[in-house]
Amino acid sequence: MTYTPRDREEQQFSDQDLVTKTIKNKQAFAAIVDRYEAPLLRYISRLGCKDSSAARDLLQEIFIKTFVHLNDYDHSLQFSSWIYRIAHNETVSYFRKERSRPGVLTRVEDFFLFETIADDAGWSDPKEQRHTALEIKAAVDRLEPKYRDIIVLKFFEEKSYEEISDILQIPQGTVATLVSRAKKKIKIYLEKS
Repeated sequence: MTYTPRDREEQQFSDQDLVTKTIKNKQAFAAIVDRYEAPLLRYISRLGCKDSSAARDLLQEIFIKTFVHLNDYDHSLQFSSWIYRIAHNETVSYFRKERSRPGVLTRVEDFFLFETIADDAGWSDPKEQRHTALEIKAAVDRLEPKYRDIIVLKFFEEKSYEEISDILQIPQGTVATLVSRAKKKIKIYLEKS
């Protein structure tokens, strides 16, 4: 990917700098869109939105809400956590309206991410039964939404406990508990399969 001088300059700015620039000059919001468009679209998809046009519509709504509420952004939080919170809330609202909550990760090229769950949980021991990515995916899909959301943020989006806490607006201790419970539930589902 080649960058124009302006693109390289914007890459050097922190999220906080881009927010400040956008508040002064609304045209600067394009840099925030450029930075977050691909990650947020991937996140929406990973939460289960399989329809690409619906995902694009959701992404547009997320950016509109972000722009409208930019003055409300709490600078003590990471901007990425704040915009992911907006994305999470919009996506969950979409699923509520549709009255469906599909499974996570449908792209085969992302299936390697399920192995990170197995590695983290210590299920990669060659002496133990090795589960395929499809088996782990099926187990993750069986989880309640609150556990699935935690798994997506922790293992697929690679967010820290602090970031997950900010995104879901729950204490870090609760995040750790939910991650632990989710892994236990996945293991139970795998043992039953």
